[in-house]
Parts: sequence; C-alpha cells; structure tokens
Amino acid sequence: MMSLANKLAQERRARLAAERLLEMKQAELSAANRKLGLHAMALTKRIGETQAEVETVRDENEKVKSDLTRANAKIEVAERRLWHSMQTIQDGFAFFDDQSRLIGANAAYLSVFDGLDEVAPGITYARILEILTDEGLIDIGAETSVDWQARMLARWAQPQPDPVVIKLWNGEYFKMIDQRGNGGDVVSLGLNITASVRHETELKAARERAEAANRAKSAFLANMSHEIRTPMNGIVGMTELMSETPLDDEQRLYLNTIRNSGEALLVIINDVLDYSKIEADKLILHPEQFDFERCILEVAMLMQPSVRDKGLSLLVDYDLFLPTLFVGDPGRVRQVLTNLVGNAVKFTAEGHVLIRVTGVPNTDSETCDIHVAIEDTGIGIEADKVGHIFGEFNQVEDEKNREFEGTGLGLAITKRLVTLMGGSVWVESEPGQGSCFGFRVSLPTAEGPQPAPPDLAGRLSHVIVVEDLAANRAILSKQLGRLGARVTVCISGGEALSAIDDSVDLLLCDHDLPDMDGLELATTLKDRGWGDLPVVVMSVNPGVIHANPARHLIEGVLHKPIPRAELYSRLTMLGRTPAMPKAGSIAEKTPVKQRGGGHRKMRVLAAEDNRTNQLILQKMVKDLNIDLQFAGNGIEAVEQYQTFSPDLIFMDISMPKMDGKQATAEIRRREIETECHVPIVALTAHAMTGDDQGILSAGLDHYLTKPLQKQKIHQIIVDHQPVEVLPVIAENAEAD
Repeated sequence: MMSLANKLAQERRARLAAERLLEMKQAELSAANRKLGLHAMALTKRIGETQAEVETVRDENEKVKSDLTRANAKIEVAERRLWHSMQTIQDGFAFFDDQSRLIGANAAYLSVFDGLDEVAPGITYARILEILTDEGLIDIGAETSVDWQARMLARWAQPQPDPVVIKLWNGEYFKMIDQRGNGGDVVSLGLNITASVRHETELKAARERAEAANRAKSAFLANMSHEIRTPMNGIVGMTELMSETPLDDEQRLYLNTIRNSGEALLVIINDVLDYSKIEADKLILHPEQFDFERCILEVAMLMQPSVRDKGLSLLVDYDLFLPTLFVGDPGRVRQVLTNLVGNAVKFTAEGHVLIRVTGVPNTDSETCDIHVAIEDTGIGIEADKVGHIFGEFNQVEDEKNREFEGTGLGLAITKRLVTLMGGSVWVESEPGQGSCFGFRVSLPTAEGPQPAPPDLAGRLSHVIVVEDLAANRAILSKQLGRLGARVTVCISGGEALSAIDDSVDLLLCDHDLPDMDGLELATTLKDRGWGDLPVVVMSVNPGVIHANPARHLIEGVLHKPIPRAELYSRLTMLGRTPAMPKAGSIAEKTPVKQRGGGHRKMRVLAAEDNRTNQLILQKMVKDLNIDLQFAGNGIEAVEQYQTFSPDLIFMDISMPKMDGKQATAEIRRREIETECHVPIVALTAHAMTGDDQGILSAGLDHYLTKPLQKQKIHQIIVDHQPVEVLPVIAENAEAD
C-alpha cells in the first residue's frame, strides 16, 4: 500500500510538471504575440506606403492631363505658325497623300492655277498635270501634251523623283523637288529659279562673248607675232650682216647696241606672246606618241649656238636602259625643256650645262616615272629666294644677275605646264656653285621599237675615252661600263698616246682637246704605227671635221650631245667590223671622203616674199659655194621645185597666194611620183607655242624661227650637203 508520502510526492511532481508546461505555453504565446505585433506593424507601414503611392499616381495623372492639354495647345500654335510660314514664302509648297491626292498647298503653289476652283484638296496629281497643259499654263516646247504628262507621271512614280525644271506660260521657271515619305506621302516644293536662269543665260552670253574675244585675242597674238618678228628679222639680220663690214669703234658700239636691244626685245615678245597663248588655250594638252630623247636632243641643238658663243659645254645623260617612246604632248614637253635649259645657259658664264634623264618603268600600268634634271655651273640662287623662283613675273634681283634681262615668265610657264601633265617641278641651288632645276612626270609608254643597248662584252673589251671635261668623262665611262666594256679615261691627247696598248679596241675622243684636236691625235696614232686602231671623234661642230683632209683617218664622227641610237650604232658596227665604217649611220649619213666629190654646186631654193629677208638670207650665205634661187610665193616655189630641182628648200610659212604649208604639201605630193625626198626647212616668224608641231606635221623636215641666224643657216646647209656636189665650204675653211 502506497504510503501517503509517496502519493503526495507524485502529486507534487505532477503539479510542477503542469506548471512548467504552462510556463512554456505562456512563453510560446508571448512569442506569437510579439510576432503578430511585428507583422501588424509591417502591414500598417505597407498600407501607409500604398496609400502614398496612390496619392502620387493620382497627382501624376492630373499632371499628365495638364501637360497633354498644354502640348496640344502648343501643337496647334506650331501648326498655325508653320502654315502661316508656308503661306508667306514665295516658293510653292504642297502635300499629297499616298494616293497622290492633294492634302494642302500654300498660296504660291495655288497661284499658278488662279481662278481654277478645281485645284483644291482632294484633286489628284495626274489631274493637275492635265490642267497645266489644257489651260496653257505650262510651256512644253515642241513636246506634245500626252508625252509631257506621261513623262511627268513616270517621274512622279519613282521612289525618289529627280528634280525637274518647268517653264510657265509667262516665262517663269520653277524647279520641282518632290520628296516621298515612308508612308507614301509626298512633299512637293516648287522653287522659283527665274532669276537664276536669266542670270545663267546672261553668263552664257557673256561667256560666248568672252570666248569670241579670246579667239580674236589668239588670232591677234598670232598675227602680231608675225607682224612684229618680220621687221625685227630685218633689224637683227641687217645688224649681223653690218657687223661683218668695216666699222670704226663708235659705229660698232652703236651697231652692237641695236642688235642687243633687238634680241632682248625678241625675248620679251616671245615670253609675253607665249604666256598669252597659254592663258587663251587654258593649257590644253594634246597627247600623241613622241620620242622623248629626240625631243631633248632637238632642244640641245637649238641651244648650241648660244652654248658655243659662251664657251660652254652642253651634255646629255639619258639613261641607257630607259625607254624613249612615250605618249604625251611633245610641244609642251619641248617648251618645258627649252625654258629650263635656256635658263641654265643664260645664267652660266663658264663650265657646263648637263641634262640628266633617269626613270623607273612601271610594267603593270605601262607607264614610266621620268625624272629630268638640268644641272649648271652658273651663278646659283640664294636660299631665301628659291621659293619664289616659279612665280609669274618673278626674277631673282641682286647684283649678280642684273645683267640678265627677261620677263620672269619662263619658269612660271614651266611650272603650270608640268603641273598640268600631272608632275612637279623642283630646284636646288647654292650661290656661286650652280643650280639644278628638274621636273618629274609619269608618261604612258608607246608601242614601238625602243633603243636596245648592245652587249659589248667580248666585242669591244677595252675603250679609251679622251675628254678634258670631267662631266662628259663620267657620262661616257658610266655608259660604256654598263654596256660591258673596260674604260680608260684620259684628259689629253698626250695622256691617251701613253695609255694605248694592244688591248685597246676603240679610241673615243673629243675633237677639242687641251693639247691637240681629235684629227691630230688620229694622225699621230698613224705615224706611230697605230693606224689600225678605230678612232671615233666627238664634236659639237662636225662640219669642221668633214672639211679636214685628215678626215679619212677616223672611223666616224659623233655629234655632241650624243644620241643613244648613234652611240649604239657606232659601237655595234665597230664591234662587228672595226676597220669598216658603217655607211649611212645616223652619226654620218655619207662618208666625207665621198662628200663634195661632184662637179656642180649645191642647189638651194628659198621661198620668201619679203625683199628684206631675201637680201638678208643672200648676204648670210654669200661665202658658201651654193647656187641660191628665190621664189616670191608658194606657187613660184612649187614651179621652181620642178625646174630648179633643189637639194634643199628654205620655205617661209606666211606667203601670199599659197603659203609655205600648202606649197610643201604640193611638193610632197609630187615626190610620190619621183620617189626623191628634198629636205624643206620652214622659216617662220610665228613665235607661238605649238606652231612648231603644226609646221612639222605639214611635211616640213625642220624649222628656223626668225630672225634668222647665220650660224644656223650655214649648219643646215652643211648638214644637208649631197654627196654629188662641190664642197659647200672650202676645205681650208671652217663652218660657222
């Protein structure tokens, strides 16, 4: 039996457990109450925030409604202003929908249809075109109404119609510009260009008048060139002839003053006329196939009289492996070369002028980048003046060159011509040391046989070059070395005689050496037992060598500056048969031992209508052993060509009844039957650039510009002396 104490203990334990459970439940309830309180607080906060957001949205909605109201008001104002602006502008403005129906147009657009109520919103573009033609509102010219409407509708159908100009019945012009939008709507703008069209018409008329005046100016300049240079020919020619007559010192002073002044005036006339011609023609180039090296050599020959008078040497160094046939304007190229080389000669008192030509062929484009440099040993240019040297009417002014007169146009013309060719000009100079002017151009290479350098290896293994001028020694040594020959250079005949041995295959010597001339050297070689050694003489005046009795001792003559073709021909011939000269070579067309072996005089015909010029020419050739006859016009020249059978003809270009070109053409026509070509040399007073090409294209072989110079006349006659005539120059005399 459980004791009372145990029961009480159990009850106490049960009561304690219940109390602990109650405490636990109370704790859980307190925690749940705290959680519920926190949740209630969070919910209350969210409700408050939501209410604030609702208030904000309500405020924003009110603000948006207010902004929309204000925006609509602004749009209405902008639309009114835009429409008002369109109504005030003088150009027509219209809108069309995607069905080409008019939506609206300003007053300027509708004014064209004044009084036609049909032209209003809703009318189609096609109907507008019909109204324009039916009512006679549009000037369609010779085009029919149907064709004009069809053309305008086809234009309108384009996604972006091209602008078109229409002319109204009252002479007003409108340029229609139509812009199509993404939805198909079209904005049409009609610009009134009547004033612009009238201005353009006036400009066109003014341009036509200016071009007519320009043509008259060109004709005037060409005629003035002839009219001025013809009397100048008499003045300068007579002074040259008078200088050969007995004169006292005072008379000679006066005569030299007249001649120098006349020549200076001719230089000025040439520059001014040439620059005016370039301005008139707007520097238009006329490309054709031409020989660039020949162009350079022609300029060199033109400069030879001035070069000889000043005691200078004119050299040409044309790259042996550079092509010579190109496509370009030979007249303009020759003009550039003449200006640059003429300047170099003009400002060089002693030494030499060297024309150096190099280039890089572009096989892909069939062009060649040509680099031409003209070096001189003249007075040079100060560094601060180099930049102005190519300007119009510019010439360096200082004490050193005040003696050199000129217009200052030559280099300006040169720069403009080279720029037009797509090239550039440059200059390098040092005062007292000389200058180097140059230009670079890129020219297409022409089809045809280019000079092929011979291979001298094993044929002319050892060549002695005798030349006292260092620049020419360097050129010849470089050229012969590149062709495969061993070169020994000597500066005198005595040095060459000491250097000769059995290995030498050729002696190439200048005629004018410090200790002896070329023929004296050849004579000495023969006397010393070297008569079998081929000797080729170089000279700027081959006529002197041709008249020398010792001429038979040499193998040939090369005319300085030496063309590559002549050098190649002579070297190739010597490489094959050293002892046999090549007859008919470029360097010597006929052997001199055969030349002048006939029994008649050389017949020369001069076609010249001016009596003064006839007298001048007659006096200039009085010392030559020739038969000279004159013709007063082209018709007489053709008649005397048949009866006189001249060996050479000097042909004046400007003559009455039949001019020189026409007479030459008639002579050339008759030569087809005779198969005999007579050299014809043009005598022209025309100084205009490009005239030389027109003269040579007419069938003439050469041309001389008046005033005539005795040296050039003599040289032409000597160069064309046939084999079967008596010597033009006595054997004991030298050509001028």
